[in-house]
Amino acid sequence: MLSFFWLRCLLKMVKGNIVPEDILSFCCNGLQGSTSPPPPCSRDPGEREEAPGAMGGRSPTEVQMSQLVLPCHTNHRGELSAGQLLKWIDTAACLSAERHAGCPCVTASMDDIYFEHTISQTYINTPGQQRARSGVCVGQVVNIKAKVNRAFNSSMEVGIQVSYEDLCSGKHCSICKAYATFVAQGPPGTKVKLKPLAPQTEEEKIEHSIAAERRRMRLVHKDTLKDLLTRSPRETELETRDGSVVVPAEKTRVESVELVLPPHANHQGNTFGGQIMAWMENVATIAASRLCHAHPTLRAIEMFHFRGPSQVGDRLVLKAIVNNAFKNSMEVGVCAEAYGQEMSVSRRHINSAFMTFVVLDEEGRPRTLPMVVPQPGDGERRYREASARKKIRLDRKYVVSCKQTEVPLSVPWDQSNKVYLSYNNVSALKTLVAKANWALAREKEKVRIYTLEEDKFLSFRIEMSVRIAAGQAFSLLSDLRRRHEWDSHYASAELVQQVDEDDAIYHVVSQTLSHENKPQDFVILASRRKPCDKGDPYVVAFRSVTLPTHPACSSFTRGETLCSGFCVWPESEEASKVAYYNQATPGYLAYVTTNVAGLSSSFCATFEACERFLLKNKDDLIARLRDL
Repeated sequence: MLSFFWLRCLLKMVKGNIVPEDILSFCCNGLQGSTSPPPPCSRDPGEREEAPGAMGGRSPTEVQMSQLVLPCHTNHRGELSAGQLLKWIDTAACLSAERHAGCPCVTASMDDIYFEHTISQTYINTPGQQRARSGVCVGQVVNIKAKVNRAFNSSMEVGIQVSYEDLCSGKHCSICKAYATFVAQGPPGTKVKLKPLAPQTEEEKIEHSIAAERRRMRLVHKDTLKDLLTRSPRETELETRDGSVVVPAEKTRVESVELVLPPHANHQGNTFGGQIMAWMENVATIAASRLCHAHPTLRAIEMFHFRGPSQVGDRLVLKAIVNNAFKNSMEVGVCAEAYGQEMSVSRRHINSAFMTFVVLDEEGRPRTLPMVVPQPGDGERRYREASARKKIRLDRKYVVSCKQTEVPLSVPWDQSNKVYLSYNNVSALKTLVAKANWALAREKEKVRIYTLEEDKFLSFRIEMSVRIAAGQAFSLLSDLRRRHEWDSHYASAELVQQVDEDDAIYHVVSQTLSHENKPQDFVILASRRKPCDKGDPYVVAFRSVTLPTHPACSSFTRGETLCSGFCVWPESEEASKVAYYNQATPGYLAYVTTNVAGLSSSFCATFEACERFLLKNKDDLIARLRDL
């Protein structure tokens, strides 16, 4: 395989004639038979490019907190309690949000928290020695970094990165990462409009861009669950497990009341959000223990969603129950309600969340859990919803985490993972757009060609300015069925499924022949996004997916596209900058190097044909929009 170093030398030798004539087409950037994974959808929140201690490069909203774990922070096993960690996370995130807002802020939600490193695990006694599985214990340090990724109108997303440090060995381990949404609080009856955040580093630009996608995913999460439930059988089918104990769900129910005292309040006089989350974690742990008669380990927390405030003097009723127990994990549903001194007053729903627990054996492996029998009615509903949430979590983890060694280019598409595939599609393109170190390789009249070399990827960017409104260019470039009108490498594009207003799946056939002397075909997910805020581009992202209705066939060579698409920035009311991006892995280098003498003028010609297509059809588009 030819290395990037020698490819760079060849690119310089041909003085910018770096691309074969058909590299522009995302179809022809496909990798036949490739199993290389897509790029990571985002970097760790709260992480920055600069070395630790580089104060000059730190984001103005970044907050760093280091807490020495003391006996008062631990559970009965001498290990850091999850509730205490949630308090610290919420405090650091709030301080970061207020640093940007310049006014008091309250927690609106806390996104799914997956514990990469268990924060509390049991001691194991073995003959002749005592040892402990790795956990955060007394004397260790918890380090938390939080910074605002993006500010919207009155809310903002804060990225949080949590790790622990062993002061004796110098060992550092990641515990978890999370995203929190905070809302700025103005005087009563007024709304606070937040100032925009100006990202500086590459990492900040990536997080800022993808924050809009995460916000969109939060808003549609409930609809995704409802859609999955409508497609699943209405009858509750209990899981069968050989030799497993059966436990009625009602036996795991927990209800506890807490009186909100001044030490539980934040600096605004409301109940501290971290304290509420800690109380909720406590009752959830009790419910999980009642099922397994052991000390469970918290693995994940579904989004905390704060529905309203509570104040000092309120009584908080915390309820928890095991909704469903799978083979090696269980879901516990927990909610918090508030009321005043008068019991006759209806309770206010304050917060709700779903927590996933496991029980580990002496070797640190998850134990098989008893089965749960739900109560008729609401119990059966919670049972079914827990199964749906588990599927959504697995789909989301599979798609969004983007493990380099696990996720293939073409991910199977279905209704349960459509939101996360769309998120991954757009986020991958936005990540590529925000990359630094793009190098200008060729400029011909209005068309500019850039390259970006990374360890495993070779990326291209082609851009030009066009006398067309950005919204019109976005509409014309979004429909792949019209691509053949300006791209000679397209033979046809059939709309297979209109998923929703923003996503569609196409079956594309290319004019380009593969090494097997057969046409290539692709199954492409096209995801559209309009600007979330001023300065954002219109986005059309492409990635390969698999559909059972369109398997690979002998007539074509099935190709795959890694990450490609268009971004359109408004330059004025009647002009825009159109940029096309494409990312390829080293498996594609052989194709590039065998065609390295191909003139980039044909590349420019294809983009110039795109410009003529946009100018020719913009008036027709305006007329059609007027008729609607």
